[in-house]
Amino acid sequence: MKPLLAAILLSSAMLAATGQAQMLRKPSAYDSGAGSPVNAEANRSAPADLRVLGSRQDFERLARVYEPRSANPMPHVLFVLDRQQARLHFINTPRYALHETFLRSKGLLRGDRTELNRNYREPGRRFILGTLSWQPALKGYGYEFWEGDRLTPELLLATDRALKTGFFAPARFKANATAQEAVAQAAGIEAVTPAQLLGAQSFWPLNTGQAVGRLRIVSSAEAVGNLQPQDIVLLREVPISLPPVAGVVTERPSTLLSHVNLLTRGWGVPNAYVRQAAEQYAPLDGQWVHMEVQPSGFALRAATDAERQAAANPARRQPGSGNRVLIKPDLGHSELLPLAALRSADRRRCGAKAANLGEIRSARLADVSVPDGFCIPFAAYADFMRGNGLAERLARMRQQPGFATDAGVRRQALSALQAEIEQWPVNPAVADSWARRWAEQLGSQGVFVRSSSSSEDLPHFSGAGLYTTVPNVRSAADLTTAVRKVWASVYNFEAWEARQAAGIDDQQVVMSVLVQQAVDSTASGVMITRDPFDASRRHMSYIAAKRGIGIRVVEGQRVAEQILYSSHSQAVQVLNRSADDVALQLSADGGVREVPTPIGRAVLDDALVQRLARVGSGIKQRFGGREQDIEWAVQDGRIIILQARPYVTGKAP
Repeated sequence: MKPLLAAILLSSAMLAATGQAQMLRKPSAYDSGAGSPVNAEANRSAPADLRVLGSRQDFERLARVYEPRSANPMPHVLFVLDRQQARLHFINTPRYALHETFLRSKGLLRGDRTELNRNYREPGRRFILGTLSWQPALKGYGYEFWEGDRLTPELLLATDRALKTGFFAPARFKANATAQEAVAQAAGIEAVTPAQLLGAQSFWPLNTGQAVGRLRIVSSAEAVGNLQPQDIVLLREVPISLPPVAGVVTERPSTLLSHVNLLTRGWGVPNAYVRQAAEQYAPLDGQWVHMEVQPSGFALRAATDAERQAAANPARRQPGSGNRVLIKPDLGHSELLPLAALRSADRRRCGAKAANLGEIRSARLADVSVPDGFCIPFAAYADFMRGNGLAERLARMRQQPGFATDAGVRRQALSALQAEIEQWPVNPAVADSWARRWAEQLGSQGVFVRSSSSSEDLPHFSGAGLYTTVPNVRSAADLTTAVRKVWASVYNFEAWEARQAAGIDDQQVVMSVLVQQAVDSTASGVMITRDPFDASRRHMSYIAAKRGIGIRVVEGQRVAEQILYSSHSQAVQVLNRSADDVALQLSADGGVREVPTPIGRAVLDDALVQRLARVGSGIKQRFGGREQDIEWAVQDGRIIILQARPYVTGKAP
């Protein structure tokens, strides 16, 4: 196929692939910038309200359009069912942006906000306040309510009957919270759920932006090793990690907190899920392309000559200057430190991960537990590496032909270096001190040996998934082996490439190790203390959850349960249930084992979601109100916090 023809055809395919990530949201004047609550000049040719919408033309006469500039605009009409007068009002929605302003203008509502709020809270309310909209994913009409509306089966049935007589077309009930799903079930009305709508989406903007690069379609997660910084990669599977690239497209959905999605946010490159992307864009594989991700749509086309020349300029693709020091480590103190003694200031000795957990433990927040542990500080790493000649070994590695220019050469050289480090001898006295502390403080119980480097869990560089964690270590010899493995992970290929791209001074990177009690959790996951889809909705929390130990929640290879929770409305919105058929549990012999688990069953109930959100809010306040990315687990009903770091927003939609 000729390039020009391919570009034309793929531009058409782009239009078909565009979607509406916002369609899970109730159309709202507060969100859409509709203007003042009452705009007397708007839609003057239509009446203030109609009792019946007998045709599509009637609907369009009264409709306001939500997301008008998107590929799938959503026209919608507010409605009020007056139960006292048995009258349905379809509202001139461009003129009256809110139910309240319409009711007050007609003299139907008097009193303060308390009087209004009764119509969202009480079963004996006079008014039922809803929205009727065209739903692109349903290819039909739907009606819905504010997610915090304390709907009852009787109120829902009354609305359904009224719309069947007052509206010209069938309209399906769209539940905006798990409580509303339960109400619909009790009423015998089939509800459209957020999970169904999300499953119908062919596009999801994970990180907005534009990029130019060479398109590489990668069919397996194992084949990402040869990617270059100028590549735009189309992943048919979601890998655990990824070297820095110019842009990412996946054709399998994953959680927002998968390692790949967190990495692209940190790099500030565009990233989107597009269903059947490989089939659509196969003619462009290997060619230079222009990629754009916006909340309203996705575009991929052949790059122009000017775009290609600019992107191929070596000066634009140089790695970071290497002068960005994230933590200035304290290498003068090598004594082991118990987690209970750590505070935020101790990041210079033990890294942000360990220091943040010590800070949370010391705060004694309600409903929060932090497993006990101890830190092997940066100084121990520095002593080990100095004693085994790391500096000289690094110098020889850097001098290898092609190391600076060929990612394949770097990967091989770094892998060899890691293998050497894992065999270098540890001072027996030092190893004995670890074993004694493990026995005396942690009772020789199973532990997770975790990275806590100077280049992770920081405000502008999360380092998610770059370093190694060794789970459920159960002997002194294995503890020594695990510590060396974590130390060696400083030279993971993906970590090296990510630091270079971020401009981090590699010679300043050191690794502390957090040795922490293993938790055989029944559920685990990650949480963001705001809505990652919309930065303006800071009263929201996003939670991803799986059964068992949470190692795979952030791998991205299986979709976790995803939930949005509003502290304002107390509404729980399930975006999808877990697709896992196995869960990880601790093995008596060390490490972890897989156990079968039912697919599609709820991991979290509403009460636990609310508890997690409250815990997240408390941790956020402990760290000065900065939004947090939190790793959590649940064991015997206890909420356990395993990590908290600043949420790296990148170029979020």
